[in-house]
Amino acid sequence: MPVEEFVAGWISGAVGLVLGHPFDTVKVRLQTQSTYQGIVDCVVKTYRHESVLGFFKGMSFPIASVALVNSVLFGVYSNTLLALTATSHQERRAQPPSYTNIFIAGCTGGLLQAYCLAPFDLIKVRLQNQTEPRMQIASSMPRYRGPVHCAASILREEGPQGLFRGSWALVLRDTPTLGMYFVTYEGLCRQYTPEGQNPSSATVLVAGGFAGIASWITATPFDVIKSRMQMDGLKGRKYGGMLDCMASSFRQEGIGVFFKGMTLNSARAFPVNAATFLSYEYLLRLWR
Repeated sequence: MPVEEFVAGWISGAVGLVLGHPFDTVKVRLQTQSTYQGIVDCVVKTYRHESVLGFFKGMSFPIASVALVNSVLFGVYSNTLLALTATSHQERRAQPPSYTNIFIAGCTGGLLQAYCLAPFDLIKVRLQNQTEPRMQIASSMPRYRGPVHCAASILREEGPQGLFRGSWALVLRDTPTLGMYFVTYEGLCRQYTPEGQNPSSATVLVAGGFAGIASWITATPFDVIKSRMQMDGLKGRKYGGMLDCMASSFRQEGIGVFFKGMTLNSARAFPVNAATFLSYEYLLRLWR
């Protein structure tokens, strides 16, 4: 099993994470808290109350974990394509796989990524939703002192299943959308690259950016449910399950609730995924 794709996926995931985390923090807060009137209001209040550091809450843990999970996505995707088509990453430009095989490989990578990602993503979301400044008097200290303390507190208060809260929504978010993600990327690369050649850096940037936008537009409804389920249990159980969360959110806030954060997801998706794919492709070419 080639391991280059796993290593390239980890490094490219770390690059994308650093670029996108401030946007992700604002998106998560808009999806799970009702104290903000919109994107600008959330940004202003976060900066005023927590300084610029507020936008990077929960990032140290994903650098080591979520970036590693990204390696699972790219590694499983590439090795699934290898199993389906018997072609390596380098050979696929001369012998392009079918879009059906690309979609299956993307869905497989998304499914396995979701299971690996669930506990790390939950901890990230809990830390991002802490609005207390870092320097506070003892009575106003944040609930969680860091990722390790957050994980230990969840295990103690909610049990092992607490770390997988929202995992079904995460699976439904990532499995089909990551199939679409890779199909969009490969389709755009083929459209603007001469047959048999590697795509240029500009093509990779544009294809990666639009692939990210396309996948997040379809993923946002389940992303909202996922974030709300992950915050459920913090102060008592509010939802009886994923379907109850969907019904309750719709009943209280209307259809628009499922698209909260879509603008930020799309704005973040282009630069993050452009940089992710560019670094991934560059590293694979460098090692070969």
